[in-house]
Amino acid sequence: MSRSSPPGGLATLLFPVPCPACGRPGEPLCRPCAARLRRPPPGPPPPGLDAWVAVAAYEGPARVLVAGVKYRQARAALPWLASALARVVRAEAGPVDAVTWAPTTPARRRARGFDHAELLARGVGRDLGLPVLALLARRPGTPQTGLPAARRREGPVFAPSRRGVPHRLLVVDDVVTTGATLQAAAAALRVAGARVVVAGTVARTP
Repeated sequence: MSRSSPPGGLATLLFPVPCPACGRPGEPLCRPCAARLRRPPPGPPPPGLDAWVAVAAYEGPARVLVAGVKYRQARAALPWLASALARVVRAEAGPVDAVTWAPTTPARRRARGFDHAELLARGVGRDLGLPVLALLARRPGTPQTGLPAARRREGPVFAPSRRGVPHRLLVVDDVVTTGATLQAAAAALRVAGARVVVAGTVARTP
């Protein structure tokens, strides 16, 4: 294959990958659907977080992309999402020393074969040129997805996996509704020694 070949090579030229939001050629989103992404409305970060940035409101194409990664193994979208999140972090979040993530449940990781939040965090860290560290352990419990809002606000339980963490941390997750997961992650990171905890998510519910 020549150096001038486009990403995806001959297969992409012969069989264009459809945009998951509208079906037109375009991966992971065609340009019209990417232009439809709407920034989330401003709002205060959950308690325990110093700041919270997000790429898009959790609706339309953003919802399709996140759902594809979580439920349909659409991992090809992860580099695009990570780069989009890294740009927002660089522009709005302030300086951080390292990147971590809010891990999914062990059962979800086994079922999917990967932790989408970890892969997203590693992509963000790579784009930002920052170390990516596994700093949180998730205690057994019911996954947040599908729970009513009152149950979601109870949040998962995290514990720090080590002490002496970097002072300024970015914690990454895919989509946030009540903020309980980020709040629990921030609390555990502060126990481990973090002084500034910033959240970065792909999407946020309006």
